[in-house]
Amino acid sequence: MQAKPGSRNLITDVAGLTVGNASDDMIKTGCTVLLGNEPFTCGVSVMGGAPGSRETDLLAPDKTVEQVDALVLSGGSAFGLDAASGVADSLRAQGRGFAVGDQLVPIVPGAILFDLLNGGDKAWASNPYKALGQQALSAAAANFDLGSIGAGTGATTANLKGGLGSASVVLPSGHTVGALVAVNALGSATVADTPHFWAAPFEIDDEFGSLGVSATYPADPHLPDTKLASHANTTIGIVATDATLTQAQCTRLATAAHDGYARALVPSHTPMDGDLIFAAATGATPLANPIADTLYLGHAAATAMARAIARAIFHATPAETDQLPCWSSL
Repeated sequence: MQAKPGSRNLITDVAGLTVGNASDDMIKTGCTVLLGNEPFTCGVSVMGGAPGSRETDLLAPDKTVEQVDALVLSGGSAFGLDAASGVADSLRAQGRGFAVGDQLVPIVPGAILFDLLNGGDKAWASNPYKALGQQALSAAAANFDLGSIGAGTGATTANLKGGLGSASVVLPSGHTVGALVAVNALGSATVADTPHFWAAPFEIDDEFGSLGVSATYPADPHLPDTKLASHANTTIGIVATDATLTQAQCTRLATAAHDGYARALVPSHTPMDGDLIFAAATGATPLANPIADTLYLGHAAATAMARAIARAIFHATPAETDQLPCWSSL
């Protein structure tokens, strides 16, 4: 049975999830929020050498709190971690959060990418990311744009502008798997100087140009000195499913999804990338066959992530002061 995306081909094909984006085009940055109608089970896997994150220790399988209210992907390096604070403040005002006595504490893990050297105006008087987090949360909806928006606003790769991407797939078991990613990689999503994506073997229909695979594959990727010197990288993402999973199973799902990074970005998981993936499970659809279902969920997460990465580059749009071209411009 051929894999098919959900009706939107977005992570929000997983029922009960919405996504909001906020961007500041002057700064060339932004953030993205994944929100659940209800708290969802969450895990995380970090495989890059330079991560930046919030509340990830809480997501280990042996920790007490297994569910979270929202996840945040943000630009801004360490400054961007404040976006999750803005989301947490807004959720608390809405009466959401983990109950501790008469207090509610929203659980909002987050991850950041480095976009401080991308040509935008970074001379802010005060940290803008808390407000961006609140704006992104208020914009959360089932439909959202891809490309140069949200956490992908100022993202770059080795040779092209990066961006925000998403994709989904519906499995024969009835489970839906979706991926959401902000691509700011040291490596490249395209093969050498061709327009072909590394993720081409996994493309469904014409979701990122339908150019097929490249005829040549170089042995050594070209990495610009600017990217190597600045450590200005990191790809951060989320995979989600409606399957009923434990926190340990979510952790395994996030780990499997990193194969999508390796299939779509060359090189990936480098010492200068902070590659990280969250996994979210809403628990709406039980596992009929826990062994087989979890195997196929992991495979679907990896392929959906590879497709989402290519879609992020495919949908990127040009802006003033860009230091790299967009795929569409070439």
